[in-house]
Amino acid sequence: MTTTVRAPRTAAAQAARRRKVEASLQRIHEALTRLRREKVQVSVAAVARRANVSRTFLYEEAIQRITTENTTLKQRVRQLSTDNRTFDERLKAARSNLRFQDRRVADLEARLTECVNATSPTNTP
Repeated sequence: MTTTVRAPRTAAAQAARRRKVEASLQRIHEALTRLRREKVQVSVAAVARRANVSRTFLYEEAIQRITTENTTLKQRVRQLSTDNRTFDERLKAARSNLRFQDRRVADLEARLTECVNATSPTNTP
């Protein structure tokens, strides 16, 4: 029975909180409009004073957005670091293969030169 009593109370408290936040946001918009109309410099302190909210309230949304963006950027950095390591390993492997192929081509060219020199008419007695 306490669950059925608690759920409506929680819902009512959440609804009241939403209404309070919406009212605060409306006051903030009105304060910004007044400050712009009066051509007063807009600052966090001025808006908070005019809207009758705390400065922390003004920063809350920005903090959440920045935290989310920071998390996203950290994930992107990890992904790019992993990609960079993978590409670096592929590049090292490609360079190694190229060195091997260069040695092989040089060896084949040397053999070809030896064959041409051995069969040329100037070397026959």
